[in-house]
Amino acid sequence: MSFGKAIRQIGYSLTYTISIGISAVVGTILPLLIFGGLGLFFSKTGGTIVLSGMILSMLGVTVCGWAGFRKEKDLKEDVSMGKNRFNMRVGLFLTIVAGILSGVFNLSLEYGQPIADMAAQNGAGHFEGNAKMIISTSGCFAVNFVWFVIVAIRRKTLKEFLPNQQLSAKEVFRNWSWSALAGTMWCFQFFFYGLGHVKMGDFQFVSWVLHMSMLIFFSYIVGMIMKEWKTVKPKTYTLLIIGLVILVTSFCITSYGSYLGELAK
Repeated sequence: MSFGKAIRQIGYSLTYTISIGISAVVGTILPLLIFGGLGLFFSKTGGTIVLSGMILSMLGVTVCGWAGFRKEKDLKEDVSMGKNRFNMRVGLFLTIVAGILSGVFNLSLEYGQPIADMAAQNGAGHFEGNAKMIISTSGCFAVNFVWFVIVAIRRKTLKEFLPNQQLSAKEVFRNWSWSALAGTMWCFQFFFYGLGHVKMGDFQFVSWVLHMSMLIFFSYIVGMIMKEWKTVKPKTYTLLIIGLVILVTSFCITSYGSYLGELAK
């Protein structure tokens, strides 16, 4: 919910970049803190490199946030934009909340490992990780469904789900189809994530970082297609690129550290 509202404040690319950057670190560190082994892990081969990558990723998030504040300033100075809805302070707060809670979602996957183990014992094979997704994502569904019903009743928009005087059957079908496609694609990201996660041995938690890095990369591409940064000054755009490069580099470093650790094992 915070993520969706943040997009309305600061746009698609910034919301993804900042919140997912935070999620990548929180989702990796939190399981180690709770289940133990944080200090032990960083003392292993490749552990220091992984730590360096995480620190660098937070630097990348900071730089992207700085670019966001510069964008807000650029839009205010551009009289041709008129009154814009861009609000970096509100958006930044919402993205931080979304990033932290997204990292907690990874914690639910760690706690749900016994479910995956049971699935593996019953012949699930490399698809064992998808079993726990049913439980983890049910929480996401429950929260969003309750909030949707409340808002729909307030705004009297429940009628938009069926053909009426304002919406034709074709328009309703189109809306249902796009929503179903979005939900299917969102689910499939975790379907393939689960397959890769199983194959990473003792460094399974690093898979979360790699998953988040791809989200950031493609969100930036979508943001460019939507021309979210078209009106900013060159210095602001350059700052965003620097932040994105730092983030991608940090994820590469983290992956390399986990690779060295796996080789040593």
